Amino acid sequence: MSFSAASSEASSTAHPLAPYGWDEGWEAEFTPYAAQGLLPGRVVRVDRGQCDVVTPGGPVRADTEFVVPRDPLKVVCTGDMVAVDPGGDPRYVRTLLPRRTAFVRSTSSQRSEGQILAANVEHAIIAVSLAVELDLGRIERFLALAWESGAQPLVVLTKADLVPDPTGLSYLVDDVETTAPGVRVLALSATTGEGVDVLSAVVSGSTSVLLGASGAGKSTLANALLGEDVMEVQATRDVDGKGRHTTTTRNLLVLPGGGVLIDTPGLRGVGLWDAGQGVGQVFAEIEELAEGCRFHDCAHGSEPGCAVLAALADGSLPERRLESYRKLLRENQRIVAKTDARLRAEIRRDWRLKGAEGRAAMEAKRGRIR
Repeated sequence: MSFSAASSEASSTAHPLAPYGWDEGWEAEFTPYAAQGLLPGRVVRVDRGQCDVVTPGGPVRADTEFVVPRDPLKVVCTGDMVAVDPGGDPRYVRTLLPRRTAFVRSTSSQRSEGQILAANVEHAIIAVSLAVELDLGRIERFLALAWESGAQPLVVLTKADLVPDPTGLSYLVDDVETTAPGVRVLALSATTGEGVDVLSAVVSGSTSVLLGASGAGKSTLANALLGEDVMEVQATRDVDGKGRHTTTTRNLLVLPGGGVLIDTPGLRGVGLWDAGQGVGQVFAEIEELAEGCRFHDCAHGSEPGCAVLAALADGSLPERRLESYRKLLRENQRIVAKTDARLRAEIRRDWRLKGAEGRAAMEAKRGRIR
């Protein structure tokens, strides 16, 4: 009996791929490929044009030659649900099932390309080390990408045992909660185990991706969630809290309490990639204030009747938040403009208008002085 036929006679919990996130929705997506005699699977690791795929018959090594599109966002990625050859040497991934979510950042190259880090993820765990000073701007950047991906962000403050003062720790949590509206913030210590059970309960039964900079304690946290030392751990430098990339590939691992975890290498660069909606969710309070501005296209610079500037003046909106909002919006606009000719033209037109306004204001000022 085929895997597809067997699934119609059993509950989703009986599926061989159920521990890897397979459900009735994926079964429906796979139906036409089952008719072709292909096997369903989930990608647990990608390495040099090949990938490890877990299938109903066990893990297989497959080539991605048949899935090499021009769009770099459509390459095979850890977390993908795929259809693979039933046998043969070599074996091939024949197609990707439509992704439910995708965590994407811009590459560090100058080619205006996006890089997909994980697919079909429900929780994006952003690990932030308390061994060094909090970088709220970097947290906001991660959050923008997480919201844009379609996953639910979760900020985990690691190495909480290094902040023994409960009051000081609560202040740090409050700072991050203010930076991450609508996002749960957990302080935990993988060393002492404090808070790990709470995180385990939150991500149980779902697919989660673990993200953060090198030295954030991701591998230690992954081991704590897995209940065993699966991921190699390296010490961080005392001077800046940074570490080497312990994890060099993205690996999908089954959690003992149900669900799976995708561990990723430390990210030095976290460039936005068409994350306008994500930025809006990170700065939800600014977007809400903007609805009260006199002009619908208010840039919150010097316009009269700007509700955002009014909040800045009365102290209810921190200046750091507004500056970070502006910075991420500008960066995202630049990224989108590289691939959108219409937007590039609009930006140039806006620059010309602002330049003309500036020159007119300068001429008027000179006239008054004379």
